[in-house]
Amino acid sequence: MAHESFSLNDLAKQLGRDRRELEKLANRGRIPGRKVQGEWQFHSTEITHWLEQEMRSYSTSELERVELTNPPPLLDADNLISSLMPEELIAVPLEARTKRSVLESLIEAAGRTWQIWEPATVLTAIQEREEAYPTAFDNGVAIPHPRNPTPDAVGEPLIAYGRTLSGIPFGAQNGTLTDIFFLVICSDASTHLSVLARLGRLMQLPDFVEQLREAPTPHDTRQVIIDAEKKVSPI
Repeated sequence: MAHESFSLNDLAKQLGRDRRELEKLANRGRIPGRKVQGEWQFHSTEITHWLEQEMRSYSTSELERVELTNPPPLLDADNLISSLMPEELIAVPLEARTKRSVLESLIEAAGRTWQIWEPATVLTAIQEREEAYPTAFDNGVAIPHPRNPTPDAVGEPLIAYGRTLSGIPFGAQNGTLTDIFFLVICSDASTHLSVLARLGRLMQLPDFVEQLREAPTPHDTRQVIIDAEKKVSPI
């Protein structure tokens, strides 16, 4: 979603969905947008935020469509998660007992790549996202990330992973404690949405989350990711 704003036709093309369906949703206030001289206009940042929330309930095929319409530039699309998550960014176990310490520890791990230029800025951006919409799922997994891209604070996209020995409160709707964390740092919306969609597809695989919980080392954890991506790639 490179454009700052786009029309209804542009949105349909970007999302790979029928224009009439999107117009009905916009008319009902289900999609953030505004009419300018009788024509719908949508802002890319608002659409990204909206799509993030919608994707939480998407089916596998709907998540596939998100990936297809938001190809990550210059990245290995078949191994998207594992290529962004080298072993040195995997903390198993993650020594953290609070939400803030989880975020601080993951940002510290991500800093090993030298791609986190302003850790304090990144932490604030992630906390703002969590305050607006918690990223924890009901299965004990959370995917913290900045609410908006922070190109001045980060470099190349990356994913830092951690698994705590016991669950902690992280904002899941049903009150479930969270013990698995994927910190997603991307500087462009297309990569960001593709990563979220791919993680969503992985979480829908049978036993994937339990396999992550049983993986005793960073190497074993990454191998779980690699094996799972083989089941969902290529699209």
